[in-house]
Amino acid sequence: MLGVRALLGLGLLVTSRGVSVHAHRGAYAHACENTFGASFARQTCTMANTIKYLGQEEAQRIDEELFSEYSFSVDQLMELAGLSCATAVSKGYPLQSLIKSPPRVLVICGPGNNGGDGLVCARHLKLFGYEPAVLYPKRPNKQLFQNLTTQCEKMEINLLSEMPEAEEIDEVYNVVIDAIFGFSFKGAVREPFGGILSTLKKVTIPIASVDIPSGWDVEQGAPDGIQPDMLISLTAPKKAAEHFKGRYHYLGGRFVPPALEKKYDLKLPQYPGTECVYRLN
Repeated sequence: MLGVRALLGLGLLVTSRGVSVHAHRGAYAHACENTFGASFARQTCTMANTIKYLGQEEAQRIDEELFSEYSFSVDQLMELAGLSCATAVSKGYPLQSLIKSPPRVLVICGPGNNGGDGLVCARHLKLFGYEPAVLYPKRPNKQLFQNLTTQCEKMEINLLSEMPEAEEIDEVYNVVIDAIFGFSFKGAVREPFGGILSTLKKVTIPIASVDIPSGWDVEQGAPDGIQPDMLISLTAPKKAAEHFKGRYHYLGGRFVPPALEKKYDLKLPQYPGTECVYRLN
C-alpha cells in the first residue's frame, strides 16, 4: 500500500500546494483501484476513521509510559521517528518526481524532541539520495542534540545560519520539513520561530510537518496557521490531525508495544510487511 506513490510515477511535483491537488488525488485513487482493487480506498478511509486521535495529555502519558514502563530511551524513539519521517517524505516526494536538481529539501528544527526527529530525518534523507539543508536556530545544550548535530555535519549536511526568504525557498528547495514544535508545545510562539512560521506561510512548495503542524493547537488545529501538504503522525495521530487538509497523512513510528496499544485503545493499523509508515488518507 505504501509504495503507491512511487509506483504511480505521477510526474512532476507541484510547486504550489494549491495547484493540481485534485488531479493528483484523482490519479491516485484511479491507480489504487487498478493496482490493489476497489477495496483499497475503502480500507484506507475506514482506518483513518477508526484509529484513535489523541489529546495532548493522553499523548504525553503514552510517551511517559514508553520511557518509564517499557524502558525505551529518547534517542531510540527519536531514531525510529526520524526514519519514519524520512520514509514518508520519500514516498510522497520521490526523487524522480522533483522538479529542481539537485534534490534539495529544507529541514527546520525546533529546540525540543521534534527538532531531534528532524535532525534524524535529515540524516536519513541524505542516505536516501536527497540533499537536505538544516536550519537549527535554537540548539539545546544537551549531549543528545549535540550528537545529532555532529552526525549531520559529518554527513556533509549544510547547517544554515539564518532562515531564507520565502522566494529563495521556493527557488532552491523542493520540500520543507517542519520539525519545529511537537505535541507538547503550549503558549505563544517566540522568536525566531514566529518569523520562521510567517515565512513558511508564504512559501508555495510543499511542507511536510512532523507530528503536528508547528504553531497549531494540538487539539484544535489552526485554520490561520501553516497548511502542510503532508503530515507524519507519530505513535498515533493527535486531535489536530482531524483538521489536516493536505494530500498525504502518514502514520509513523512502528514501535508501540501491543499491551500499550490495548491499554489506550489506539486501534493502530496493521503495517504491511516491513514498512515503518502507513498512509492514512
